[in-house]
Amino acid sequence: MNLIATLGAETLRVLESLGRFGLFLLTCLYCAVTPPYKLAPIVRQIRFIGAHSLFVISFTGLFTGMVLSLQGYYTLAKFGSVGFLGAAVSLSLIRELGPVIGALMVIGRAGSAICAEVGIMRNSEQIDALECMAIDPYRYLIAPKLIAGLIAMPLLTCVFDVVGIFGGFLVGVQLFDVSAGAYFQGMYSSVGWHDIEMGLVKSVVFGLLLVWICAAKGFFLHLERGGGFGAEGVSRTTTSAVVIASVSVLVWDYLISAVLL
Repeated sequence: MNLIATLGAETLRVLESLGRFGLFLLTCLYCAVTPPYKLAPIVRQIRFIGAHSLFVISFTGLFTGMVLSLQGYYTLAKFGSVGFLGAAVSLSLIRELGPVIGALMVIGRAGSAICAEVGIMRNSEQIDALECMAIDPYRYLIAPKLIAGLIAMPLLTCVFDVVGIFGGFLVGVQLFDVSAGAYFQGMYSSVGWHDIEMGLVKSVVFGLLLVWICAAKGFFLHLERGGGFGAEGVSRTTTSAVVIASVSVLVWDYLISAVLL
């Protein structure tokens, strides 16, 4: 009977958490689309999530494209098809690696900071103070981050793709003497709007996921199992948010690919 009671309690806890997170998302979306609209907080968050992530996105995209070109060249050379190197690199980046790796990098850099920031505000009762002053914490704190994530992630994904294709060009054309014309012609003839659309849809969904999960984990810090108060609680919650957001990105990557392919 103790086992059944434990399973029941755990099931109820998971359902309660899912409902809480779902209501959190709906409230944030409502606050994001209803007036008053304030541009300055959104621009600050775009700068934090987007502009401050440019270096890590560009650096990761460059070496992702380079290693794709390196591996792709040796694979295609076995079949005498090195002319398709540009198509292989560009399709891999635009459809899969650009959105996924870009989102994982932003989760590690910005998502963890969002969770820690909101969690510390909850820990120090700043969110309770906002509510006491009749300031909606969802509209004031979370909605600008959500809008910024939806705007910044597609732009960062595009930067990742472009830099990655350039990295593939450096290795394939400059190092292995693949024809530059063949590289870009293969990319031009293989990449269509459907591929770009898939990458953009994924990036928008991933932007929503990373802000939603990381902000919600920090917002409900005080409801975490085992207690979320103190420095240890904030660090534990932040780690949990990064892990859950990263796994969610991989799961939704498969689901979106299965639907759109």
